[in-house]
Amino acid sequence: MSVVSQVILQADDELRYPTLGELQGLQGFFKTGEQRTRIAATLSENEKKIVQEASKQLWKKRPDFIAPGGNAYGDKQRALCLRDYGWYLRLVTYGILAGDKDPIEKIGLIGAREMYNALGVPVPGMAEAIRCLKVASLGLLSADDAAEALPYFDYIIQAMS
Repeated sequence: MSVVSQVILQADDELRYPTLGELQGLQGFFKTGEQRTRIAATLSENEKKIVQEASKQLWKKRPDFIAPGGNAYGDKQRALCLRDYGWYLRLVTYGILAGDKDPIEKIGLIGAREMYNALGVPVPGMAEAIRCLKVASLGLLSADDAAEALPYFDYIIQAMS
């Protein structure tokens, strides 16, 4: 749910107008809108490049993942991993656009650990994959934009750790 929707729904639930503090919070949210949109555009326009770089970093750090018996061994398994990396990158952009980690939680993290455990995918390996995705992504952003995007990657990493 967007910050704007949250303010409106909370005020409506309490049968009141938004408070001055809530309105100032919205003002801050709107001021960062251009930056959040720019970051999301950069990440989405460079998804393929980011996923390729992140996977290259991960396979270098963890060659056992792509070795026989590894969870990313073979073309099909590797393609599934790359699909998931793109999915997590998309989740990060949702959080950045919303200015909130709630979309990441609701859309992507509820049940993710259980799903990976059920499939036999090592969850610490997914956390490492997201770290690589973070490095590849932040390298394309300015320092200010990277600082804005960083917490969203870290939120997923923490949830996978």
